[in-house]
Order: sequence, then structure tokens, then C-alpha cells
Amino acid sequence: MRLFVAVVPPVEALQGLSDAVAPVRGLPGADRLRWTTVEGWHLTLAFLGEVPAERLPELEAGLAGVAEVHAVHRLRISGAGRFGDRVLWAGVDGQTWALRRLAEAVGEAVAEVAGETDAYGFHPHLTLARAGSHRGHRRAVQRVAAAELDGLAAALADYRGPEWEAAELRLMQSESDGGAPHYRTVRAWPLADWS
Repeated sequence: MRLFVAVVPPVEALQGLSDAVAPVRGLPGADRLRWTTVEGWHLTLAFLGEVPAERLPELEAGLAGVAEVHAVHRLRISGAGRFGDRVLWAGVDGQTWALRRLAEAVGEAVAEVAGETDAYGFHPHLTLARAGSHRGHRRAVQRVAAAELDGLAAALADYRGPEWEAAELRLMQSESDGGAPHYRTVRAWPLADWS
């Protein structure tokens, strides 16, 4: 199973971002990107890669332990940027220190199953679009210039969505039928509510 651990924003937060992204998709260079779907938007805390099914109980026990000791925290989707000339993303602000601690704890909990994760390189974001083509596409998508990605990111730079509560940790599976990946929740755990 190809797995990752994530926090998924609520529908209201995702809808606000979707509304802000819609006009950006008509800007120069946007047609040469593979846009992710709203259903796929999430904050990846750790990517685990291929995990044998027999390791799931051990993995789930570790993640349950992390959820029990990390509190619910408030976040907001805010701003945008790019990773090189490959990825356009939306950022996050709010109690990002709590999200970073959660990512570090997740990394430690899954290390034995998935190997080392880079929690120090953690940059909370939702991937909006990627340059390049889907696996299996016959036609390669034309390269997008970094300047065009900068323009798309600038169009979303002032976006500030509604504040929301990160209250759940999810173990997710990535499945692909040769096209865009689809994600499903394998298991979820509520974060601690100390209020």
C-alpha cells in the first residue's frame, strides 16, 4: 500500500480556496499545469511510500499514540508560492508550530516502518498544480516557465481563507489507475482536545 499521513482541511476551507483558485486557472501558463482536485487537497505530514499490509497494525498503533498527545490547533490556508518550476502551492498560517510538532512526532512514530522522514524540511502546503504530464499520457505537457508560476502564485498571494481547526490525523492511501492519483482515508484519529 502506498501511504502517507496528513491533515485534511474541512470542506468550508477547501471551498474558499477552490473559489480563489478558479480565476487563476485562466492565467498565462495555467493551461500547461496538471491541477489537483479539491478532493485531493491535504497537508502531508509524512510520506511513507510502499508499506506491506502486515505492518499496518504497528503503524496504526504509533499514529494513535501521536494523536493522543498532540492537541487540536487552529490553521488558515493563506498565500501561495512555488517549488522551483514544478509545483504551485497554497500556504498555511496560524498555529503552524503545532502542525510542525505534529509532523515531527509522526515522523518519529513511522520511522521504523517507513524509514527516516525529513520533518526539518517540513513546509506545510496544499499542492494546487504540478508541471509535467501524468504517467501514461501520450503527449507531454509543455514546460511552464518559473516566471509564469510566479505570476500564478502572486495571484493567490493575498488569499486568506477562513480559520479552521486541525482536529484529526489521517493515514491515507494513494491509488492510481495510470492517471491522477486518488486518495482514500485508511484510518483517522482525533487529536487531543484539552479545551
